[in-house]
Amino acid sequence: MLRAGLLGARVLLPRRGGPGTPAQEVSGLLAPRPARALPPHRWGVAIATGAPPVRLVGRWLVACSGAVAGAVVLGGVTRLTESGLSMVDWHLVREMKPPRTQQEWESEFQKYQQFPEFKILNHDMTLTEFKFIWYMEYSHRMWGRVVGLAYILPAVYFWRKGWLSRPMKGRVLALCGLVCFQLPETHQLLRLRRFAHGTAGLIFLTALSGAFVAGLDAGLVYNSFPKMGERWIPDDLLSFSPVLGNVFENPTTVQFNHRILGVSSVTAVTALYLLSRKIPLPRRTKMAVASLLAVAYMQVGLGISTLLLYVPTPLAATHQSGSLALLTMALWLMNELRRVPK
Repeated sequence: MLRAGLLGARVLLPRRGGPGTPAQEVSGLLAPRPARALPPHRWGVAIATGAPPVRLVGRWLVACSGAVAGAVVLGGVTRLTESGLSMVDWHLVREMKPPRTQQEWESEFQKYQQFPEFKILNHDMTLTEFKFIWYMEYSHRMWGRVVGLAYILPAVYFWRKGWLSRPMKGRVLALCGLVCFQLPETHQLLRLRRFAHGTAGLIFLTALSGAFVAGLDAGLVYNSFPKMGERWIPDDLLSFSPVLGNVFENPTTVQFNHRILGVSSVTAVTALYLLSRKIPLPRRTKMAVASLLAVAYMQVGLGISTLLLYVPTPLAATHQSGSLALLTMALWLMNELRRVPK
């Protein structure tokens, strides 16, 4: 009874005009408060009555940050296990499925065996060991694809729903550009790493051929450059029998091979330097590339001078020491490239 009476009561509230003014008749005990406008949210999503779920957008950004952190950790493990070059092909859509049959695994392993990393570092690797590093790199690449999709697809959805303010749209576009351009940069970085491995192998072969030049005193024949005497290819290049013996016993052939390898090495180092200019690299990596280029040209200059001056001992010894310095620079660059995150 009392409750019903209270609910049905009519309350007379005086107006703000002061005493004596007509009373305002309000039904019920309390009048509803008018809706209050809320300020924009700091994430850049406009809030109003029936506004978009701000917390959903915030959680999406936090989840993307966590996914990127996971990619960094997984990439670090991939580099520590030397798995980064196990997948020699890179395609955005293909290679989504790992090899299934024994024949497919052997085919993938044969591709890996053609690269300097296998020939120089992992020449005794078994198929089982290869599967491990392959799956490490595969996991890293698939995680990268998941990060891209987890960012781009929700961003498109939120954009179409009108849940992003103009400042927020600019930030989303900037981050989306970084996500999209990370794939070609990763591809270029992988190419640079493989090229650096191949160049290091070529420098090693050049230094090895220089040992044969010193052992056979091959620097005392054909003391001219770039031609050998009056010819580009001397007549006695293959004068020894059997033919294979010329590679190790014929001074002319030994010097000819050393010339070809030396010119090829400095050409490869130059191409490596030009390729590195197209990729944003850390300061130490850029320093390693520049140092390799400088030592390579210094070594070529020493070699030509040693040849034209009939092999003076101090100059020849400096040239031999330069081969070690050049190989050291190549190994330093390979180590720095391993540290560069993909």
